[in-house]
Amino acid sequence: MTDTEHGRDESRHRRRGQGELEALVLASLREADEAVSATWVQERLGGDLAYTTVITILTRLLAKGVVSRERVGRLFVWTSGSDEAGLAAHKMRKVLDGERDREAVLASFVTALSTEDEKVLRDLLRDTSAGRED
Repeated sequence: MTDTEHGRDESRHRRRGQGELEALVLASLREADEAVSATWVQERLGGDLAYTTVITILTRLLAKGVVSRERVGRLFVWTSGSDEAGLAAHKMRKVLDGERDREAVLASFVTALSTEDEKVLRDLLRDTSAGRED
């Protein structure tokens, strides 16, 4: 018998990576007009994730500082404090922080950038430096 004959829907049960799940949960929180419960997030994602998985993802995002939570009665409500760009930046900082030779990592990263990305980075660095009073 095939998986379909057993009643399994392969597309529904496809294993997603942690980063993909975090992005989906974060996107659902950004769509909310107010702080929402984990159950709301679970339902917004179609209900195919277990409640415990949603809680785990929200807790990881909280530890990364990209969401916040507040106790309301007996449960927590969650709010997005960042977007996907903020989450990606956090991941990049985490990788960089885990390396001993930060200069080599940054040099390798910069030399691999496209001309367009290098220009964007230079502009951002110039704008950031102009705003500092070192």
